Amino acid sequence: MTTILLLFIFGIVLLVLDLFVPGIILSTAGTLAFLAGTARAFTEYGIGGGLLAFAIGAVLLTVALYIEYWVLPKTRIGKKFFLHAAVDGTSQAPLAQSSALSGREAMALTPLMPSGQIEIDGQRYEALSLDGHVAMGARLKVTGQQNFSLTVTKLP
Repeated sequence: MTTILLLFIFGIVLLVLDLFVPGIILSTAGTLAFLAGTARAFTEYGIGGGLLAFAIGAVLLTVALYIEYWVLPKTRIGKKFFLHAAVDGTSQAPLAQSSALSGREAMALTPLMPSGQIEIDGQRYEALSLDGHVAMGARLKVTGQQNFSLTVTKLP
């Protein structure tokens, strides 16, 4: 009986520690401890004892997860561990806006070897030079779009 109880407590501790340690190792070990406790209960006490241990383990697990994911995030300490804000940004301009830039003049903000940053009307864009190396500050012309960047050529 003591072994079963210790396995359940060990499983709960590992599942709680999983909140603070990245990865899946602790949660897997906690789950395996619960299963080992349940299996031990089945072998020592038969079907009735095993089902009772399984029910107790399920209740303990439910209470631990409730505290960890619903109560803890509302505490002062828990607010430091959980993300409460959403990021409402994009990594690049929408496709329609990027295609409208074709034929526009740009300036190289970084050297393009062959990719780098360009500026069009005060906006930064990723660019790929079709002419190879382009020095910083060079005047460029947008010729199209490739994957997630604009393609540019040097202006004379």
